[in-house]
Amino acid sequence: MSTDNSLSQAKSPFLKEAFARGYLNQCTDVEGLDKKFAAGPVTAYIGYDCTADSLHVGSLVNIMLLRLFQKTGNRPVTLMGGGTTKIGDPSDKNEARPLLTDELIASNMAGIRSIFDKFLTYDDSPTGAIMANNADWLDGLKYIDFLREVGRHFSVNAMTKMDFVRRRLDNEQNLSFLEFNYMIIQGYDFLELSRRHDAALQMGGSDQWGNIVQGVELGRRIDGKELFGLTTPLMATASGVKMGKSVGGAIWLNAARLSDFDYYQFWRNAEDADVGRFLKLYTELPIEQCEELGAAKGAAINEGKKVLAYEATAMCRGKEAAEAAANAAATTFGGGGLSADLPKVQAPEGTIAAGMSIQDAFVAAGLAASKGEVKRLIKGGGARLNGEKIDSDELVVTSADVDADTGAVKLSSGKKKHVLLVA
Repeated sequence: MSTDNSLSQAKSPFLKEAFARGYLNQCTDVEGLDKKFAAGPVTAYIGYDCTADSLHVGSLVNIMLLRLFQKTGNRPVTLMGGGTTKIGDPSDKNEARPLLTDELIASNMAGIRSIFDKFLTYDDSPTGAIMANNADWLDGLKYIDFLREVGRHFSVNAMTKMDFVRRRLDNEQNLSFLEFNYMIIQGYDFLELSRRHDAALQMGGSDQWGNIVQGVELGRRIDGKELFGLTTPLMATASGVKMGKSVGGAIWLNAARLSDFDYYQFWRNAEDADVGRFLKLYTELPIEQCEELGAAKGAAINEGKKVLAYEATAMCRGKEAAEAAANAAATTFGGGGLSADLPKVQAPEGTIAAGMSIQDAFVAAGLAASKGEVKRLIKGGGARLNGEKIDSDELVVTSADVDADTGAVKLSSGKKKHVLLVA
């Protein structure tokens, strides 16, 4: 395994830029991989199981890494887990994932593909991205033949030392034989991609290190190939919160899951200490500019946060969406007005016209999970209707509260969460 010190000595454009931006954590052989890059374009892949119809911000650093990989003259492969999703990756879970149907997996795969189209270029050029699906080779496996060819190269002694296996066993949590097979299947994916697309490098999060090393070793043992592994560090905020999570839930990359405004606000609300680091990881601005913006102190750091929010949103949602979200934020937080670009939720037909309780309104808008939560929000002074503080949990929202331009009422939970409830 290569250390941070050896990673800093990398010479290839991809590894140098990736290290400078903070993408790299571990590599099986930096010197060997450098030589591989020097010999010509390299093909690398990252795998994504299809457990939902969108990825979230926790996956974004690896997507940005694939984008950098392609921009530095290499071919990325996005491997969709049409087969492995039927098992479920147990690496970061304390219990088995629910088993999904083939139809749901296919639907989720289509949603995830739409994200990659924003970041990568899929074509037949030497650096054109490839979308692969491991169901193409896993669904037709003959079990006994597979065990004879592949299974014999995996040591149960080594497999039981894997972090997720030890954690389950130490905590006396069930680990099914199906899940235990996941690392063998993932190693086999690398073997297949090296055969089908000449993939020489697997990349992934640091939690995948053990699985990646198994794949590297499998390719050497069966095909005599020199394969490489590379991981990104565990991504968390300066305060230790895992990337992709927030108080309101996952920060989804697809607009159908999370509005452009809320996506923009996630980045706008970054912690001061994270601004420079996030700019290097999640935008393509020059490193010097990222560091300069991140070094600002006091109120001046807000300029860096605005740049981060705009650039990250433009990358994932498009420039038009980023501009609309920035304008909505300026209107909402700057002038105190009501912007038509805020997230919209349709109120049940006729409810506002008939008079809708403020508790029902907040629940319908998704700003609270229950009426009790709304009452506590109002009691704490954090609930507002059209910018005005709500003092009574018996308030009724009527047509008189509806803005003529937007056809909605603006509901606010605290200073940062706003929704237009459309009448």
